Amino acid sequence: MFTDYVKITVKSGDGGDGAISFRREKYVAAGGPDGGDGGKGGDVYFTVDPDSNTLVDFRYKKKFKAENGKNGEGARRYGRGGEDLYIKVPLGTIIKDAETGRVLADLCEQGQTELVFPGGRGGKGNSHFATSTRQAPHFSQGGEKGIEKEIILELKLLADVGLIGFPNVGKSTFLSTVTSATPKIADYHFTTLEPNLGVVKNEYGDSFVIADIPGIIEGASQGTGLGLQFLRHIERTRLLLHVIDVSGIEGRNPVEDFNVINNELKTYSEKLSTRTQIIVASKADLIQDETQFNELVKLAEEKNMKIFKISSVTGEGVKELLDYVSKTLKTLPKEDLIEIEEMKKIYTLEEKEEFTIKREDGIWVVEGPGVERIMRRVNLEDNESMHYFHKSLDRLGVNQALKKAGVKDGDTVSIDGWELEWYD
Repeated sequence: MFTDYVKITVKSGDGGDGAISFRREKYVAAGGPDGGDGGKGGDVYFTVDPDSNTLVDFRYKKKFKAENGKNGEGARRYGRGGEDLYIKVPLGTIIKDAETGRVLADLCEQGQTELVFPGGRGGKGNSHFATSTRQAPHFSQGGEKGIEKEIILELKLLADVGLIGFPNVGKSTFLSTVTSATPKIADYHFTTLEPNLGVVKNEYGDSFVIADIPGIIEGASQGTGLGLQFLRHIERTRLLLHVIDVSGIEGRNPVEDFNVINNELKTYSEKLSTRTQIIVASKADLIQDETQFNELVKLAEEKNMKIFKISSVTGEGVKELLDYVSKTLKTLPKEDLIEIEEMKKIYTLEEKEEFTIKREDGIWVVEGPGVERIMRRVNLEDNESMHYFHKSLDRLGVNQALKKAGVKDGDTVSIDGWELEWYD
C-alpha cells in the first residue's frame, strides 16, 4: 500500500518543575532554600529512514510524544531531562503545520535529521529566587509546556524524470521496459493507483530515477480522481516525459491530449507548467495513419519541444530517447527544483502573543503563554510569591494593558483561570 499523505499529532516533552525545598541539617542554622531545577522536556526530531518509501505506518499510529523532564529535588538536585523522540520518515517527506499549512521541515537529503519541536525548559527551583530581602522563597518555577501540534506528513517522490500522460498511453509499459520496475500493466481505461519508480542505467554508466506519475486526467488539478494526490509528486522531478498515444486505436487526438494535460499542470502550478518537457509519441508499432503524429510533430516545433517516436514493444526510438534524457538531466541542477524558497531550512512555528485581554460576562480575561508561565511559578497562598507575581505581571505589561482597556477598581480579572479582584 502506498501512502503519501497523513495527519498525526506530535508533542514535545514538558519541562520538569523546579523544587521548593529548604536545607535542614543538624548544626546548620538557617540553611536557606535549596530547591533544584526541573529537567528539560524531550525534543522531537524527524529523521530520514533509508529503508522506508511510504508513510503507511502512520496510518495506524497517530500520536507521538517525547518524554517529560523530571522535577527538581532538594539539595539542589536537578531533574533528569526527558528522552528525545526521533520519528523516522521516508526520503522526500515534507512536514507542515496542519493549522496554518506552514512548512516546518523538508527532509530531502539522505541522513538528514531536523529538530521540529523543542522540549519545554525545566523550571527553576526556589534557590534561584532568594534575595537579600526574600531569604525564604516559598515558590519555584513550573516547567515549560512542550509544543503539541497536529501536523501533516506529505511524501513527494524524489525522481529525476516524471512520466505524465493520460491512462493507457504506454507509461507503465515504457517504465517496465527501461527499468526493473514491475508495474501492473493491462488495457486499463482508468488510472494506476500508485506511482512506480525505477532506475535507468545507460551503456555509459550514467543512471537516473524515473517515475510513472499516474492520476493526471482532465480536472485533476481541481481534485478529480486521484489527481491532486499525484500532481505533488511531479514537483520533485527535473524533467517531464509527456507520453502520448499516437497509434489512433483508442480514437484519441494527440494534440488535444497534450493541451489538456498541460492545462492541468498550469492550473495546479504555474512553475510546474514551465518544467522542461519532452514529448514521447508512444505505440509507434501500432500506427496505421501518420496524420495525427505529424500534427504532434508540428505542435512540438511550435512549442520548441523535442519529440521522440517510440515503441516500448519493439524498442524503436527508446535508446535515442534515453540518451537524450541523460544528457538533458546534466543541464538541470537539482537545487533549482525547490518550489518553496529556502525549503531546506527549518521553519519555526509562529510565535503567539504573550497575552491577550478580552471582556466576557463582565470579567476581564487575560490569557496567553506569558501569563501561563508566570502562573506556574506562583504559590497563591504565600505573600512573597504573590508580590513576585504582581511584579512579573507588571514587567510583562499586563497591568498597563488592563488599565488601557478600561479596568476599574473592584473589577474581576481572570488570569489563566484564577479570578482576582483589581485594585490599582
